[in-house]
Parts: sequence; C-alpha cells; structure tokens
Amino acid sequence: MSASNSLLVRFRSFWRGSHSVPLTRWTAPSKWRPSFQTFLILIFGLYLFGTGDALFVQAGIGNGPWTVFAQGVGKQLGLSLGVASLLVSAAVLLLWWPLKQRPGFGTIANMLVISGSLQIGITVIPAAHALWLQILMVLSGIVMVGAASGLYLTCGLGPGPRDGWMTAIHFRTGISVARVRLAIEVLVLSIGWLLGGVVGIGTIAFAFLIGRSVAIWLGVVSKFVHSSTKLTDLSDVAEFEG
Repeated sequence: MSASNSLLVRFRSFWRGSHSVPLTRWTAPSKWRPSFQTFLILIFGLYLFGTGDALFVQAGIGNGPWTVFAQGVGKQLGLSLGVASLLVSAAVLLLWWPLKQRPGFGTIANMLVISGSLQIGITVIPAAHALWLQILMVLSGIVMVGAASGLYLTCGLGPGPRDGWMTAIHFRTGISVARVRLAIEVLVLSIGWLLGGVVGIGTIAFAFLIGRSVAIWLGVVSKFVHSSTKLTDLSDVAEFEG
C-alpha cells in the first residue's frame, strides 16, 4: 500500500470514529461507585461540555435545541442561562419517574456541572461580533463538546437527564432513539425559539456535526485505551446535552 493510500485509510478510520462507547480502565463498576480517577474524568468532561456550550451561546448565531429552550425559559422567567439550564434538567429528570428510569451519580453531576460551567463560560468568554470569529467559536464548541462526550460517556455513571429520558421512552415504546430524539428536539427547539432562544446557523451546525464529533472522539478514546470492548452503542445515547 502506498503512503498516500495508507494516509487516506487512516483518515477514513479517524473520520468514521466509533459508534459505540468503549469500556475503559476508568469505567465505573456501577452508576454510584466512581473511583477517584473516574470522578476527575467525569467532572472534567462535564465542565468541558458546558464550556463548549458556552462558546455556542457567546458566538450568538444559534445554539443546540436544549440550550435554545433553556435560553428561552431564562428570558421569560428572568433567570440566568445556567440556572435555567439546571431547572430544565431537573424538570426532565422528574419525567424519568413514570418511565422507571434510574439515575446515576453521573446524572446528578451532569445537571450541576454543565449548568455551572455554562454560566461561568458565558460570564468570562466575550461575545463575538465578527462573523469569522462566530463561526470559529461554533466549530470550537463542536470539537469541545465531542471531546467532552468522549470522556464523560465512558465513565459509565449514568446518562444525563435528557439522554436518560429519551432512551427510557425508546425502551418503553419501541420507537427508535433517532425518532424520539428528533420529535423532542424539534419540539423543545420550537418552544425555545418562541420564548426568545437564539436559533441560527449554529443550530444547524450543531445538528449536523455534533454526532460526528462525538463519534470521532470516542474513536480517539478507544484507540488511546486500546479497547475493543464496548460499554454501549452510540445509537443508544439519545442526544448530547447541549
């Protein structure tokens, strides 16, 4: 095989990423028993996720569906985006109860850390006004959220509130995760937009690129830990909490 063909094969493998969450040396044995290493990786991943979400917000050209919804709720209730995001997550978590879905340590950490880092991010990151900078921030946010997901999903400490709700609906109804995700995200995006959330090209970029970014980073993690054992299929992860 020539050097150019070898490089092309490697690029295709990198771009394809992984469609499963690998089992790693830091994956917890149960949803409520993280080791200190797992705890650190979880918190770092979730904080990175919230910071990536903050880049979308400060770019000002559109956010992911759930952030649009939280932004709209915050504007109507006079709340900061971080607090609104936390309240939305808590409300979604209550919807687990009739579906008999059980949270884990990561579920609670997801609510608290992402909303906190999101608020810190939009406080310290200046808003962008030049189009080139707005696009750069959106693309950076996509990369950051993908990397963050590659870390926190491999901790095995339970899904985030929205992930868990969507997968619970899937398991209870038999409707595919993709369809459940599409229906709910279109609904929350529409309501969020009507409430004053920002929708734009950033929203479109999130919809089309975030799944690829997560797959790529899960592939990176899998190669880094040399793992061929999967924790779960990526298709079972309903959405990424942005």
